[in-house]
Amino acid sequence: MQIVIIDYNAGNVQSVWYALQRLGVEAMLTNEPEVIMKADKVIFPGVGEANTTMQYLKAHKLDDLIRSLQQPVLGICLGMQLLCQYSEENNTDCLGIIPQKVVRFQPQNGEKVPHMGWNSIHQLDNSLFPQELEGSYAYFVHSYYVEEGSYTIATTDYVQPFSAALQKDNFYATQFHPEKSGKVGERILESFINL
Repeated sequence: MQIVIIDYNAGNVQSVWYALQRLGVEAMLTNEPEVIMKADKVIFPGVGEANTTMQYLKAHKLDDLIRSLQQPVLGICLGMQLLCQYSEENNTDCLGIIPQKVVRFQPQNGEKVPHMGWNSIHQLDNSLFPQELEGSYAYFVHSYYVEEGSYTIATTDYVQPFSAALQKDNFYATQFHPEKSGKVGERILESFINL
């Protein structure tokens, strides 16, 4: 099985590769369109700023490539947000695969933004999540979030309830970082690989 991690101008791409290695899974870091198209599974991770990243994806024709993928795709953190329609972060039109909007946290009671740390995930509604992970903790680092909606497959709560994970067709996405979420994250990465 060929697992590909899309290598683009975003942080944290290597840590996903290391997490898969710890699971005994060989993955390839690449931005080669032919290799990405032929992969059995594609992971689209990232930490960074939405607008700059979208410009990079367009300049390297990775935007249309990602939209065209038919195999299971997992977006992580910025990767999840870029799969959405639009981000308030620098007024960015994203890939438009999942028709949801990405909005900035508006702290109500002095909560810190970015949201950094461990939060429990709930309402797990997908084969991506073994049911015994209901209520378990995952690691988040972000200033923007996706509201709950019809594509939400897991929720969490910081400032307000929001989407911890999304799915539309063959596109899966987590706002949290499975590669930094210990055994819980490993189980989720394994579930994705076994889809």
